[in-house]
Amino acid sequence: MSATPDPTDPAVTYERDGDVAVVHFDDGKANVLTHSAIAALQGTLTAAEADGARAVVLIGRPGRFSAGFDLSVMTAGPDQARDLLRAGALLARRIYTFPVPVVLGVTGHALAMGAILLMAADVRVGADGAFKVGLPEVEIGMPLPRFAVEMARDRLSKGHFVAATQHAVVTPPAEAVAVGFLDQVVAPDEVEATALAAGHDLAARLHAAPFVMTRENCRGAIARLMDDALDADMAAFTVEPA
Repeated sequence: MSATPDPTDPAVTYERDGDVAVVHFDDGKANVLTHSAIAALQGTLTAAEADGARAVVLIGRPGRFSAGFDLSVMTAGPDQARDLLRAGALLARRIYTFPVPVVLGVTGHALAMGAILLMAADVRVGADGAFKVGLPEVEIGMPLPRFAVEMARDRLSKGHFVAATQHAVVTPPAEAVAVGFLDQVVAPDEVEATALAAGHDLAARLHAAPFVMTRENCRGAIARLMDDALDADMAAFTVEPA
């Protein structure tokens, strides 16, 4: 495997490992989602489709999967916040309906938009440790948009749904499995290998056309709800001062 940086954001690299497209996201800091990072991640998904990859594995940086949106943009003004929110929503929606399985190596903290990406993916392998996973939006002065709520309703445990969404409860990784953000938790140095193994397993076992049809049957109606609500999400979104 040889990593190729995405020209839109050097924090994102793309490589092929057999039938699996492998993406690394490492900005050297908190892995915040900026416009350039989101564009680069979108670009890797486009590359995976063009390459005929049978699965995608996205790995964060040690200790940080993603802290969510760039708060300097989210607090710069309503238009700037809504533009970044829309870009993030479209990325999550694409992962949610992607025509091949998407596996995440959740290498540490996954908060706000970072946790929304967890709900969009197929398999989430988390790092054990003193990390936080969840949706703190209501606590930090932002509403949880409808597109995120619909994915949460689909992917999170019913018994944890209210706490995770309306009450902004975040948990350590081991508890995040029960909530529904993660599927398994392993030692931090095992996350990448475990995620890659899951990607190769799915790529080898699943038939492409039946997967796409079943993806539509499972997620298509929810994706259309997300689409229908997106403009209203943008119009209503506000950020309250700290």
